Amino acid sequence: MRKTITVGIAAGALVALAGIAPANAATDVAQLSVLHGVPGLTVDVYVNDALTLDNFEPGDIAGPLELPAGTYTVAITASDAADASSPAIGPVDLPLEAGKNYTAAAHLDAAGAPTATLFTNDISTVGAGEGRLTVRHVAAAPAVDVLAGGTAVITNLSNPDESMLTLPAGTVSASVAATGTTDPVIGPADVNVAEGTNTIVYAWGSLTDSNLALAVQTIDGLHSNPDGVPAGSAGLVATNQPGNSSGLWFGGAAIALVLMISAAAVYGTRRAEARQ
Repeated sequence: MRKTITVGIAAGALVALAGIAPANAATDVAQLSVLHGVPGLTVDVYVNDALTLDNFEPGDIAGPLELPAGTYTVAITASDAADASSPAIGPVDLPLEAGKNYTAAAHLDAAGAPTATLFTNDISTVGAGEGRLTVRHVAAAPAVDVLAGGTAVITNLSNPDESMLTLPAGTVSASVAATGTTDPVIGPADVNVAEGTNTIVYAWGSLTDSNLALAVQTIDGLHSNPDGVPAGSAGLVATNQPGNSSGLWFGGAAIALVLMISAAAVYGTRRAEARQ
């Protein structure tokens, strides 16, 4: 419950981004989520030198937030940093285009050094009865294969690459193994590929430190005849403790979304009271 509350508060803090948009931003917006995939490091996230996410914990996903199109400078610091002058990761510039959906991932590179990657999420439509499965390798580990039912369906996936599959809606038993092998380093875990949804699975952590884990993000509304604009929701992650990286938690997404809305409302109320 504490981690779920943390995600909600963090997402509420993202509302502050609206106040630091580029001066020439238009009314068109992009959507941005943020993944923290660096084990053992609680961080603060600064955007355009403003503290935006405070005490962001490994495995958390915040967002999505609608932002005016433009370029945002992001720096990730230790949680006790006074400002963004000595970042652990960055600063990096994130160019966001109107109408697109992004996830900024702070993670380890293949050698174990902290880095950041901006992913563009596929929000194109899928056929009736189908869903999209996106797998992203953001772990300190060699290239991997993704197995479904013991058969490799994605091969030789390297950090920080991704691979996408369009599948019939349903539950897939998936695992991650070193390329050319079938002995799982993560999983097997049941992944729900929902109709009209891009289910994004991140393999993060460190193979050497035995804390590989999975994080899940979902973007819905991708039906051939969508009822509205795709928005998406943040999924929570299995724990990153050694030997406990095979679980995949989907139930927290709805709770996190409610808390995001609540946190944003509290944030707005407090700002209004401060002006009086």
